Amino acid sequence: MTKPDLKPHLDHAHVRSLLKGMIRIRRFESKCAELYTQQKIGGFLHLYDGEEAVAVGVIPLLQAKDRIIATYREHGHALARGMPMTTVLAEMYGKVEGCSGGRGGSMHLFSREANFYGGNAIVGGGLPLAVGLALADKMQGTGGVTACFFGEGAVAEGEFHEALNLASLWDLPVLFVCENNGYAMGTALDLTEAQADISAKARSYAIEGETIDGMDVVAVEAATRRALNAIKKTNEPYFLECRTYRFRAHSMFDAQSYRSKDEVEDWREKGPIVRFQGWLQETGLLHEDEVEAIIAEVDAEIAEAVAFAEAGTDEPLETLTRYVMAPERPAPPKGAKPGKMLETTYREAVKAGIVEAIERDDRVFLMGEDVGHYGGCYAVSKGLLDRFGADRIRDTPLSESGFTGAGIGAAMAGMRPIVEVMTVNFSLLALDQIMNTAATYRHMSNNQFGVPVVIRMATGAGRQLAAQHSHSLEGWYGHIPGLRVLAPATLEDARGMLWTALEDPDPVLIFENVMLYNMTGQLAENAGAVDIDHAAVRREGTDMTLITYGGSLFKTLEAAEELAKQGVNAEVIDLRTLRPLDMPTILASVAKTHRALIVDEGWKTGSLAAEIGMQIAEDAFFDLDAPLARVCSAEVPIPYAAHLEAAAIPQVSGIVAAALKLMGRG
Repeated sequence: MTKPDLKPHLDHAHVRSLLKGMIRIRRFESKCAELYTQQKIGGFLHLYDGEEAVAVGVIPLLQAKDRIIATYREHGHALARGMPMTTVLAEMYGKVEGCSGGRGGSMHLFSREANFYGGNAIVGGGLPLAVGLALADKMQGTGGVTACFFGEGAVAEGEFHEALNLASLWDLPVLFVCENNGYAMGTALDLTEAQADISAKARSYAIEGETIDGMDVVAVEAATRRALNAIKKTNEPYFLECRTYRFRAHSMFDAQSYRSKDEVEDWREKGPIVRFQGWLQETGLLHEDEVEAIIAEVDAEIAEAVAFAEAGTDEPLETLTRYVMAPERPAPPKGAKPGKMLETTYREAVKAGIVEAIERDDRVFLMGEDVGHYGGCYAVSKGLLDRFGADRIRDTPLSESGFTGAGIGAAMAGMRPIVEVMTVNFSLLALDQIMNTAATYRHMSNNQFGVPVVIRMATGAGRQLAAQHSHSLEGWYGHIPGLRVLAPATLEDARGMLWTALEDPDPVLIFENVMLYNMTGQLAENAGAVDIDHAAVRREGTDMTLITYGGSLFKTLEAAEELAKQGVNAEVIDLRTLRPLDMPTILASVAKTHRALIVDEGWKTGSLAAEIGMQIAEDAFFDLDAPLARVCSAEVPIPYAAHLEAAAIPQVSGIVAAALKLMGRG
């Protein structure tokens, strides 16, 4: 058996490559600073000056199949990975020719070809993604490693701890690389951390690792060789804390009032390039003329990159919204003629959809809090652990941001995870990952990375769970571009929306109202995938249009029957999809009935009902014979007492009263 090669080979070619790699990053960034002062680069600009030894010591040792997640200070990582300097700088100029099409800028460099999953502007935001990427590699058996770079400021974030715990718990091939430059943004580490030994934090999660001199490129390379060898042997994560120092400001806006000039100069004297170049010249491994040749080569490359960026083109305004969602989606499913009808519940219908998906596609797995051994908070996944095993039915810790981000990362790497967040209020802990990553990655990466993840969660009130467990926040998520938001109300939709959602190339959120799980009804034995793009007219009518979704659908249908007894023929529309809204179906109905009442369990202020009403006003104002109206939850945290809870959310009597008022009979 061949022994692993754990020592750097400091022959002439290699030391020249290491020095050039660092000089290339340093001089490129110096040019970027100059271009920033000329206002040719905008936004935030975070320079890597002083930390070059980390990227150069780690990244060249990675294989092509290995993945990289970086932070907003990622120019050095991108260059070390082999991304062309031309397209990197063009991206910083915001040009179409940039590596992200000008949509990401300095903090968001992407390259599918290089397996470079981008810088992340959210401190710690990339850590859960790295866990998901590594999880995908483990489940697919690729043998790949995910390298995750982050600063010491990230260790204060919950996502750091959630990600390390998951990586260790699931034995994932992640190389965590902490670039500890001592200051986060502008506060010294020992002023923000009770335990300033970052490697100790990793050890507390049973992750092997070491602390190294991040200003010594040879030491970084040697440690990386040890780390990759350990990951290969154990298939477990490894942690490198690289103690380094950034010579420039946190960003170009930073006045650096938190440290002295003398301190910076002291560190510059032991900087990675000064040290390594000095040692090479002392030992005769490299001579002055060779260093000058390297600088000349780098400067020529920088000049070419500047010329490329200067000649770059702006994206036409007409394509502003391109790649918010995937340009192509699968054809909608073809419905089969219903077979034998069986009595079932909404809960069992959802479960049947999960079972079908797992059996149909090896990439599909379910993950979330208590989905396995407990069987799910609402018993949707009961028995699935025994049926499919712990690889496909994954219990997670109570770490919503961590496991949701992991699901997002796994989806980007080719898996099809179903992420279950126990209730919608808990999803707020994962909002960063849903909004800042899942919803943005396709557009921000210029269509290089999609996020085909499905996130399910329970929503709504009615079970006396009081203010913190009775939210209806689906309208909030309906506000976010880049997401598809579903609200299945019927058994057919509960059973069939999931598979269609899993085939979608973009993130899909499914909101299941808690009051529907026990609902019983008839469902065809051969029920399968359903369309997720269109609203459904659940009751035909001529006098007014009642628009609703989810848990309010059956209340609204009951109200329509009550109205019929009073001579009002109401049409009922089940939205089914809350983003994007199927406005053509709504507008066609309003054009027929000339009145519209929206029933929405969300709070009235800023509600989904307000959005629908405004779109009707914009596009069908002259079809209306009466003002628009809505029935929403009261502007109050949902109370515990049953009679107060009932009064706080839409009920049949309130819908009927609002409808009669709209007809001029209130």
